[in-house]
Amino acid sequence: MKTLTKELQSAITPAMALDLLKEGNKRFINNLKVNRNLLQQANETSDGQHPFAVILSCIDSRTSVELIFDQGLGDVFSIRIAGNIINEDILGSMEFGCKIAGSKIIVVLGHTKCGAVKGACDHVEMGNLTALLSKIQPAVYEEKTETEQRNSANAEFVEKVCAINTKRTVHAIMERSPILKAMIETGEVGIIGGNHDLATGEVSFYDDTSIIFTG
Repeated sequence: MKTLTKELQSAITPAMALDLLKEGNKRFINNLKVNRNLLQQANETSDGQHPFAVILSCIDSRTSVELIFDQGLGDVFSIRIAGNIINEDILGSMEFGCKIAGSKIIVVLGHTKCGAVKGACDHVEMGNLTALLSKIQPAVYEEKTETEQRNSANAEFVEKVCAINTKRTVHAIMERSPILKAMIETGEVGIIGGNHDLATGEVSFYDDTSIIFTG
């Protein structure tokens, strides 16, 4: 795989960027990882980087986006925080990745059995974690279909809250960043939410969160 240059990055459209991630995930779940010379990539990117994607995911140790999308050094900006929530610093990082560094797609990636989502479902309060989990709480209250056992003991409830939380984050990025919203609306950048299944490794994308122009 070639190390991304400015020219190669510029030729990638948001739709192509999503395809690159989908193809990489297929390789991952089929154990067909591309053979890369990471040391060579480290050298080739030492004077500059041109990632094609910005991916916001959870800190979960099993959800390393470079691995599950089979990408190399210099290919993606990886932003990780428990519960794949956003704040001003994360939005600023995304704005840098897209507006300054030229990335073509933003992916918000949740995952199955998320500990942060479980904590929010159980209304856990502990130190600084309290404020973090409060950002997931709106998704807990928005989930209306599960009327009994609305806590982490209900696996279906947890997964439904996880999906809502990811979709809320996609919408919040648009609402809270005029810079990114403008880039998305003009087709410079795409945005989509998805979910990583820890058991199978497969990433599924939420079509109802997708704003990716194909033209």
